[in-house]
Amino acid sequence: MTLTVHPRARGVRTLALDSPGTRNALSAALVGDLTAALAKAGADDGVRAVVLTHTGTTFSAGADLRDPPGPEALVALLRQLVELPKPVVARVTGHVRAGGLGLLAACDIAVASTASTYAFTEVRIGVAPAVISLPLLPRADPRALARYCLTGERFDAAEAVRTGLLTAAGDDVDAVLEPVLDGLRKAAPGALAETKRLLTARVLETFDRDADALAALTARLFAAADAREGMTAFLERRDPAWVL
Repeated sequence: MTLTVHPRARGVRTLALDSPGTRNALSAALVGDLTAALAKAGADDGVRAVVLTHTGTTFSAGADLRDPPGPEALVALLRQLVELPKPVVARVTGHVRAGGLGLLAACDIAVASTASTYAFTEVRIGVAPAVISLPLLPRADPRALARYCLTGERFDAAEAVRTGLLTAAGDDVDAVLEPVLDGLRKAAPGALAETKRLLTARVLETFDRDADALAALTARLFAAADAREGMTAFLERRDPAWVL
């Protein structure tokens, strides 16, 4: 099992990434399961909003290095989150790394516990946050992205809120989430869909313009020597050869 679909509760469908043994890494199987569940939720007239959450201590560690999805599949998943006619709310109580931050950026609202941590770790394994930049660049602070994407530094929930990666954070994530879901339940479904369309137009322009090129860049980087060394070093729990 990679994904748990919870029963609809007062119009809210909760999807939980459920592969804690791999730290909810984005495998081909997980991406496929999430894509299918989102499509079903989007077509369900009884669903007012979708909550995307997780089991275990990690929301997502990014791409599964043993069973990675193709870059086109990841592009399609991120676009599906942005285009879904229902608001998607991320609920985070653990750590978020690399491609997991792409999921957060593709959600309409993202709330987290103050214990959560974040890092763009791609450069440390020899690749770049190419595909996930599609929802990230239009929504997050460019100076913050320059620092954290280039260095791979870890940062906390307060910094994630400041930079626009999170909407809000608190000690009790469900207390933060409650008024958000209450507001979505009070909104007319058609009005929610049209308002989301307005809010995501600039993000979708980025997908239309850059998705093919960034998918190709991802494929090229993952096949390069730096990525082979970086991923091998990560799996062997050692520093890659370029570390000074």
